[in-house]
Amino acid sequence: MTDRWTRAEERYRQSAERRYRRDDLDWSEADDYEDDTTVIPRYEDDEHDQYDDEHYDDDFEDEPPLEPEPPRRSAPQRVGDRDRRPAAKSKAKAKAKPGRGESRAAGRGSQRPKRSRMASRKAAERKRRRRNLFVIAGVFAVLFVGALGFAGWKFIGKLSPPAEFSAPQGPLVVIQIKPGDTSTQIAQTMADKGVVASNGAFYEAAVRNTNMSSIQPGFYAVPSHSTGSETVTALFSKDARVGNVVISEGRQLHDSSDVATGARKDGIYRKIADASCIGTGTAAKCVTYEQLDQAGANTDPTALGVPTWALEKVRTAPDRSRQLEGLIAGGTWDFDPGASPLDILKQLVTSSAQSYEATGLVQSGTANGLSPYDTLIAASLVEREALPQDMSKVARVIVNRLNQQMPLQFDSTVNYTLDKTEVATTDADRAKKTPWNTYASPGLPATPISAPSLDAMRAMENPAPGPWTYFVTVDKQGTTLFTDSYAEHQRNIAKAQASGILDSGR
Repeated sequence: MTDRWTRAEERYRQSAERRYRRDDLDWSEADDYEDDTTVIPRYEDDEHDQYDDEHYDDDFEDEPPLEPEPPRRSAPQRVGDRDRRPAAKSKAKAKAKPGRGESRAAGRGSQRPKRSRMASRKAAERKRRRRNLFVIAGVFAVLFVGALGFAGWKFIGKLSPPAEFSAPQGPLVVIQIKPGDTSTQIAQTMADKGVVASNGAFYEAAVRNTNMSSIQPGFYAVPSHSTGSETVTALFSKDARVGNVVISEGRQLHDSSDVATGARKDGIYRKIADASCIGTGTAAKCVTYEQLDQAGANTDPTALGVPTWALEKVRTAPDRSRQLEGLIAGGTWDFDPGASPLDILKQLVTSSAQSYEATGLVQSGTANGLSPYDTLIAASLVEREALPQDMSKVARVIVNRLNQQMPLQFDSTVNYTLDKTEVATTDADRAKKTPWNTYASPGLPATPISAPSLDAMRAMENPAPGPWTYFVTVDKQGTTLFTDSYAEHQRNIAKAQASGILDSGR
């Protein structure tokens, strides 16, 4: 029996050594066993520790704990004092330390394994990503709800009619339609000026009116506090367009009258004054002829928009009331009729200067030998003396006579200062010495004598080549003969006298 228990104990000792790898434990020495194995040490696999450091992550927390291994049947102990001590101690050790399965289960259930720095950083990064995703999702949710609300508001707005004013209408308001304006832009202008209650009111009426496609840029006077349809109708009324002036080529600043009929020929200032009226009848508000004349004469040229290439000679004009002569070009112009007389003139002078400069005026001296302002003066003579087909030849006559220091002797320069004008002039008229009379004074007049057309400007900037120094219109159809011979010129004058074109009404 004793040998039997001895063999069982030996097998148990060998089994424990294989299980716990305790090579240094001598099971035969009971005292050492009692001191060193009061608590059975936890077995940790080196291969597991390496995996734990490199591959552990948060997913490990979701794994269920390992089931504890079933207890092993211990070998029977021999009866006797010596044999019972190891058995008692084994029981104590069993109570103090869990088995292999119990150790892993308890460790995973009660204490989280240590993780490496890299695993910690990865876990923190995943938390940040999840937090950012929540924030982005929240922002998109807010934007989506806002978009739905805006779309709903627009949809409801389309279902309801735009705001409209109710009667009565208010005073006239001047609005400007700029080149390229669409119906939407015009509608917004109307709403901003208080003409309609909402831009939608005008827009809906405008898109139903086919005439809107032909509306011209410019200034319009329309009643304020109107409905959309009333405003569209008002735009096309005959009195709606304001601040639109047509200045014919060759027209002068001031009024003049015809010798034969006594009819008044309206000057540029008169044309501007008539175009400035807002309203009709006694309720009309207009800038007057006298206000424009005063502003043109008593204001510094710079404030009037005179270009730099004309400033010096304009400031030295012998008659300040004529200092803007020629600086308002012929053509169709739009201006704000609600502006002051000075601002109206400045707008027209500035626009005219830009128009002149576009023809190459500033660079024209290389072809005609004149300054830009002298070219403008000469072009005004061409405008008054020639028909379009002869303008470049008349321009050449002017250049040739100036180069030869011959007096120009143009009847148009004599008529310029006369209250009553005609094609022919008298000996007395030609004898009056004025800064403009080219019979009595050499060279060019002191200022332009009219508003030249762009054709006259181009002709003077690039005169036709030729030797001509004389010309005369010989009939009422405008036939003009050119020559460089004085004798031939006298014969041409005789033809003009025979046709009656040179007959004076005085």
